[in-house]
Amino acid sequence: MANVSTTTTSTSTRSSGEVIGRYEAGNSASRHLNGSAVLQALRVKAQQWFRNLIVIVAFLALWEIAPRTGLVDNTFFPPLSTVLKAWWQLLLSGDLAEHTEASLSRSLGGFLLALVVSVPIGLAIGWWKPVAAYLNPLLEVMRNTAPLAILPVFILLLGLGETSKISIVFYACFFPLLLNTISGVKNVDPLLIKSAKSMGLSNIALFRKVIIPAAIPTIFIGIRQSGAASILVLVAAEMVGAKSGLGYLIQYTQFSFQIPEMYAGILSISVIGLILNYVILSIERKLTAWRQTYGD
Repeated sequence: MANVSTTTTSTSTRSSGEVIGRYEAGNSASRHLNGSAVLQALRVKAQQWFRNLIVIVAFLALWEIAPRTGLVDNTFFPPLSTVLKAWWQLLLSGDLAEHTEASLSRSLGGFLLALVVSVPIGLAIGWWKPVAAYLNPLLEVMRNTAPLAILPVFILLLGLGETSKISIVFYACFFPLLLNTISGVKNVDPLLIKSAKSMGLSNIALFRKVIIPAAIPTIFIGIRQSGAASILVLVAAEMVGAKSGLGYLIQYTQFSFQIPEMYAGILSISVIGLILNYVILSIERKLTAWRQTYGD
C-alpha cells in the first residue's frame, strides 16, 4: 500500500509539474506571439510612414534642385531654401503671424457657424419628411451657386469688413456639411432602426442613440470638405477686398514682385490645411471608436 501511495503521489506530482510546465510554455508562446504582433504592427506603421513621406520628400527635393539647375526660371520659381528663408523673415517680422491670425479668425468663424447651423438642419431634413419637403427646393437652388460667384453680392450687402468674409466662408461650408448630414441620416441601416424600435426606444431616444451615432462618419466627411473649403474660399475673398490675411499677403507680394514671400504665403496655407485636416481626423477617430471595436 505504501508503494502504491508513493507511486500515486509521484505520478500526481509529475502530472502537476507537466500541467504547470505546459501552462508556462503556453504563456511564453502567447507572449512571443503578442510581441510578434506588436513588431508586425510597428513594421506596417513604418512602411506606411515611409510611403507617405517618400513622395513629399522627393517633391521638396525637386523643388530645391529644379530652379538651381535651370530646369525652371528661379526668378518665378525660387528654390525651397529661398522660400523657407523668406518664410522665416516674415515670421520674425511678425507679418506672417498677423496675416495668419486674421485668416484663421475668419475661416474658423465661418466654419463653426456653418457647423452649428447646417448639422441640425441636415438632421431634421434627413429624418423628418415634412421638413425636407419644404426646404429641399430652396436648398437645391442655392447649393448649385458657386460661393465665389456671389462674393460681389456679399461685398455689396455687407461691405468690405469682416462680416462679408465670414459670411462667404459660412456659405461655402454650409452645403457640404448639410448634404453629408442628410446623406448620413438617410443611409442608416434600416435593420438597425427596426432593431432599436423592437427594443421599445422612443423616437427621441432612437434619434439620439441610433441615428446620430450612425450618421457621424458621413457627417465628418462633410466637416473635412468644409474645412478645406473654408480656407480656399477665404483666400480668394481676401484677394478681392482685404487689408490683411494670407490671401492679401499672397496678392500683395505678387504685385510687389516679392516672389519668395508669395510662395511662403502659399506654403503657410498648405500647412494650415494639413493641420486642420489632421485635427478633424483625430476628433473623428475618438467619436467613432465604436466602429473599430465592432470591426467596422
